[in-house]
Amino acid sequence: MYNAQQAYANAAKTTETPRGREGQLLIKAATKLSKIRDNFEASSREEMNEALTYNRKLWTIFSTSVSTAENPLPVAIKNNIASLAVFIFKHQLSFMADPQISKLESLININRDIASGLFAQQNN
Repeated sequence: MYNAQQAYANAAKTTETPRGREGQLLIKAATKLSKIRDNFEASSREEMNEALTYNRKLWTIFSTSVSTAENPLPVAIKNNIASLAVFIFKHQLSFMADPQISKLESLININRDIASGLFAQQNN
């Protein structure tokens, strides 16, 4: 059984597209943030910081990669991603200063919506 699972995982890695991987990472970030939202009162500051740090690192990578001249995306999309990253960074700082469940909703929804678009693009 283990060999079959390992073979499936290896095959999935070789057929995965960069957009699909980005979508998976965004879903992972959204899931981490959702766990904080769903267990807000019981979540420690450390757990919140871990989820926020993961999300910030992911968006830092996205914003850095679109800022390079080698990135083939159209300028308008690059600008949209950069603007979205700035919004996310500011929103996370706002949450850290004053933690409220409603502030997590925006971060979760953005990650899920972008992931959904990346998965749709991957399937076309």
